[in-house]
Amino acid sequence: MMARWILVLLLCAAPFAHARTQVPDTPAGRAFSAWLQAFNQADRAQLETLQQAFTEVESVDDTLGFRDFTGGFTLQAVEASEPRRLTVRVQERDGRMAPVRLVVSVDAGEPAKLLSVMPESLDIPRLDTDAAIAGLVARAEALAAADEFAGAYLIARDRRVLAQAALGLADRTAGTANTLDTRFRFGSAGKMFTAVAVLQLIEAGKLSLDGTVDTYLAGYPNREIAKVTLHQLLTHTGGTGGIDIFGAEFADNRKLLRTHADYLEHHGTKGPAFPPGSKVDYSNYGFVLLGAILENVSGQDYYTLLQDKVFAPAGMTRTGAEPESSKVEGLAVAYQRRSGTWVDASETLPWRGMAAGGGYTTVGDLLKFAQALQAGKLLSPTMLRQATSPQMEENWYGFGFITVGEGPLRRYGHGGDSDGMNADFRVFPDSGWVLVSLSNLDPPAAYRLTRWFEPRMPLKPEPIVE
Repeated sequence: MMARWILVLLLCAAPFAHARTQVPDTPAGRAFSAWLQAFNQADRAQLETLQQAFTEVESVDDTLGFRDFTGGFTLQAVEASEPRRLTVRVQERDGRMAPVRLVVSVDAGEPAKLLSVMPESLDIPRLDTDAAIAGLVARAEALAAADEFAGAYLIARDRRVLAQAALGLADRTAGTANTLDTRFRFGSAGKMFTAVAVLQLIEAGKLSLDGTVDTYLAGYPNREIAKVTLHQLLTHTGGTGGIDIFGAEFADNRKLLRTHADYLEHHGTKGPAFPPGSKVDYSNYGFVLLGAILENVSGQDYYTLLQDKVFAPAGMTRTGAEPESSKVEGLAVAYQRRSGTWVDASETLPWRGMAAGGGYTTVGDLLKFAQALQAGKLLSPTMLRQATSPQMEENWYGFGFITVGEGPLRRYGHGGDSDGMNADFRVFPDSGWVLVSLSNLDPPAAYRLTRWFEPRMPLKPEPIVE
């Protein structure tokens, strides 16, 4: 997504020199140099200082989010320069490594105030298959060499695996390398598995999209949340909020929150954050409720249900969600960056993955999941199409699947990210691509590969050479 900044900053900086491009020594040029330095450094305190004197500004969180996505900008060219207006061409350092045009304008004051920095995405040329794959391999290896990616990736089209590799270390203390069989934590990508299990019971007539929390969890404590429907839970429109496994109380809550019943006991008296159905707000607790509903209606433990109804039919033999205290063969250590160093992130992980996300898988198992979905082994074609079509005005989420784009760029899947883990899974049903990236480092480690490949992959069918 592209952020829009309206930053009103009081700036009087020296012109900023770049490797081959000199920013003009004009009011607009000096303002841009100061802004670019603050943006690239991603310094929250500096950005807050620059913005705090003004009212009509984008939040620092949004600015930092865009900085995280792009990795900052490298100046490539000055396209036009006037005293109060500057147009430059930059390139994202991360994300898609995409070209971007920035139009910078300042007021007539002395020193000049920066009125706006307006970004415009420029087209990335499509590559043929060989060039796209070669570029991705080089990108992954460069990131691994810079210690910015450790994990595995897989690229397939029309059921053929075109590239797959594992890079970096699964255990830095033991010196164990990642392999294609290494299990990586998938975070919120697990919402897809929960949604598939729910939709299977809907197709079996045991659940209904119009059924409420109270229908399936009779006597739910908060009577407003009790009215929320499964449709609203699956689409993040129920106002059900988050879960208390993050923040200052994490250490205590981690010991208490081990089952879906524990989560319901802990959160059950909380009311909705907004009238259910009135807006979209990504809700982890909504999917915890779905997990509890699955257990209550099926009579099975959530983890057993997923194994029987999702993982086994898909042939996903290396996917699961044992407690973090268990010794799981081939599971990568999660690493979080602190003070510039990768450290074991185990203390930040919940006791066990649950219906909102958490657990582990491999790139090969996620390819099997994609193939099982497309082959109708998990859901009927009609239900899969419904689940992977937008169910909200905001047009980005179906039933447990992120779903965006049109035509050959229509895709569904899900990401997952938290300390020491990052997963990205993208299926393009009309153009045949499946992109999988998993990492045992902080986000956006895994996203760096899929974000690079998607805008460059060819969309037209290519002849298969045996």
